[in-house]
Amino acid sequence: LSSQKKFDEIKKANQAAAKKLVEDQFSSSSEDDDEDAEVKQGKILAKTFTIYTSQTDGDASELERTRQYMNEAFQSGAMTCLICIASVKRNQAVWSCCGCFCIFHLVCIQKWAKDSLFLVSSPLTDDDFGKKDYPWPCPKCRFEYKRSETPSRYYCYCGKVENPTLDPWLVPHSCGQICEREFKPSCGHKCLLLCHPGPCPPCPKMVTTTCHCKKAKPVPRRCSAKEWSCRLPCGRTLLCGQHTCENSCHAGDCQPCPRVSKQRCICGRHTAERLCASPQWRCDQVCGKPLPCGNHTCEQVCHAGPCGDCPRSGKRSCPCEKSKFTLPCTEDVPTCGDSCDKVLECGIHKCSQRCHRGPCEICRQEVEKQCRCGKHTKRMPCHKPYLCETKCTKIRDCQKHQCRRKCCSGNCPPCDQVCGRTLGCRNHKCPSGCHRGSCNPCPETVDVKCSCGKTVIKVPCGRERTIKPPKCKQLCSRPPTCHHSTQEKHYCHFGRCPPCRQSCQKTLTCGHLCPVPCHDEALVKQTGLHQSAGPWEQPSEPAFIQTALPCPPCEVPIPVECLGQHEVSPLPCHSANPYSCKRFCGRLLDCQNHTCMKECHHVTKLNGSADGKKSGPECSQCEEECTKSRLPGCPHRCVLPCHPGDCPSCLQMLKIKCHCKLSILYIECLKLTCADLKEKELLISCKNQCPKELPCGHRCKEVCHSGSCPLNCSQKVKLRCLCKRLKKEIQCSKIQEGQVSLECDALCKEMKRKASEIKEAEAKAAIEEEKRRQQAELEAFENRLKGRRKNKRRKDEVEVEQSSWQKYKNLIMLPMFGVAVVMV
Repeated sequence: LSSQKKFDEIKKANQAAAKKLVEDQFSSSSEDDDEDAEVKQGKILAKTFTIYTSQTDGDASELERTRQYMNEAFQSGAMTCLICIASVKRNQAVWSCCGCFCIFHLVCIQKWAKDSLFLVSSPLTDDDFGKKDYPWPCPKCRFEYKRSETPSRYYCYCGKVENPTLDPWLVPHSCGQICEREFKPSCGHKCLLLCHPGPCPPCPKMVTTTCHCKKAKPVPRRCSAKEWSCRLPCGRTLLCGQHTCENSCHAGDCQPCPRVSKQRCICGRHTAERLCASPQWRCDQVCGKPLPCGNHTCEQVCHAGPCGDCPRSGKRSCPCEKSKFTLPCTEDVPTCGDSCDKVLECGIHKCSQRCHRGPCEICRQEVEKQCRCGKHTKRMPCHKPYLCETKCTKIRDCQKHQCRRKCCSGNCPPCDQVCGRTLGCRNHKCPSGCHRGSCNPCPETVDVKCSCGKTVIKVPCGRERTIKPPKCKQLCSRPPTCHHSTQEKHYCHFGRCPPCRQSCQKTLTCGHLCPVPCHDEALVKQTGLHQSAGPWEQPSEPAFIQTALPCPPCEVPIPVECLGQHEVSPLPCHSANPYSCKRFCGRLLDCQNHTCMKECHHVTKLNGSADGKKSGPECSQCEEECTKSRLPGCPHRCVLPCHPGDCPSCLQMLKIKCHCKLSILYIECLKLTCADLKEKELLISCKNQCPKELPCGHRCKEVCHSGSCPLNCSQKVKLRCLCKRLKKEIQCSKIQEGQVSLECDALCKEMKRKASEIKEAEAKAAIEEEKRRQQAELEAFENRLKGRRKNKRRKDEVEVEQSSWQKYKNLIMLPMFGVAVVMV
């Protein structure tokens, strides 16, 4: 189980690694991703250079060097640490040299500085160690840094921000702030770019300055090019003091005077033509002037001033310098006869000869000499060195090889062998002398070329296997692999050319050209080639082969008419045949009333039939009833089957009610439908009195008729006055029209007056009765409140007097009833 589990883990790891490799290759070959990266990089560079270009009116010619460093920072694999020969990634801490602006990993440069300081200080003793601040060099430009300048923290390029955050919209390892480093050479201004790698560009500020000779008027110029020449003659006096500088306005001191003149030597005996810039010169003649002693002449060569005293005058010493003599300058100093006693070349013994002229001879005394390594002694002449044959076994400073020098004093020289170790590039060996610690980075560079070899970039040796080839802007020059004479334009690349996307344009059997993309090299999936041995075997990846596919069916639209000639539709050329449009046929049948309801079909044209809408033998036969419309008012259908032409007259009888709806009449349909309004009125009338009731309530006196009855009722009715006493017979129509009215007379008015008086008297009596009742209830209530004893309480007898209405109402009402009866 454990072995199977381990096998599964290794299998998953291998599959993940293979998948990642495929994704990396795909992403590296994706032109769209490269184009997006270029657009994004261009935006970042434009943002970085915005402030600078605003000062130069858009001129970015001075930014090419800085742009190159920034492009290397963006390009994958272009920034390489020369110490570990690995790519510098965006999220790694780095350090940049201020001399060559090369970028290293922070950990690598710290180890490099530590190793360099150790190698420099290793030959020192413990007493001397630490007394001197030994420098360490940059791995590339050998610019020296002090021990205190060893980087310990990760800063951005301008040094403002520690541990700058990773921002995809900034230059890698940049803080995004304005650089503000002082320009070199210093001019008092600061860099205006955003934090960037590489050197700062020239100062873009405008200053007012004059030319080198100070003759021209001050003009505004770029601070980086403020030194300028007016091209006029300089005119400054030269060192010769006789001529002026004829060169054009220049910087610095004037050149020596180029003119030639005759000048005397220092002693004044000879004259020669020489440059005006070097007026003093010496001839080769000995002075030869007699000295003050009168016996000798001056032996100096061409000099100025007096010759001086005779060098043989005054006190002179013997050769051993023990005795001094005062002799004429014509006599030589004799030897003193004492021993010489000068220290010989050995530095130990003295010369034993008598005072003599010339050098002393070598030391010939025999001494007990010790060899240089101190292991052996021997008696031998003092002037001879003694070296034994013993070879030194100490390890040299490389800590690898023995000294092997005969009779070594212990201070072994540096190792003289070549290091020979393989450098980090894996291509070269270290050419330096044998040494301790890590070898210097490989100084060689390798050219990485594109496929055509026209675009080349230089990378550190050892990086050519991992860096992406440069993107070449040259067009691919390979011949096409399909049937086309030329291939589509695309840039230089490695591997196979992309599939041809040009139109095929092969002539098809129908005569049209194939419009689909070229399919001469199509990838076709092969399946079923490998049969698994069992269910335990993993299915293999499908294999693809590159083969030429036949042209697809022609899809050129051809106008084709349907079978029933209803429409014309564009159909692909390969299927351009008559078709059914699925509509109804629609051709007029022989009945001339209906159309063919079959689905769109072919129709054979009969001889002599030029009409394309007429039915043929393939169309259906009409089996419908006649549906033609009859005369207005005729509800019957035609008794014939569907036929052409007009239908025959309708002879059926209609059963219909008369106008008054009381009688049923039987009328011939043809008579009724052909009659006009008056005739129809007479045909439908039953000739009896109209049974309808008028609005006044009387029956209509007219014969059976249509419509509403007339309103002129002639019936006699009784009309009464308002009090119903008077009456009169009048025609009903006049009463309806409101032309006649019956007014009350004087007797009616008198009766109305009396009736109103009686009503008023009754109302007053009712009010008085109500007041008495309320007064009696009030007195009874007050008596109950007095608290009398029940046995002494007596009933209050209230005698109610009858009102005048109650006394005389019978006498008044009897005559009134009698009057009413008489009026009725």
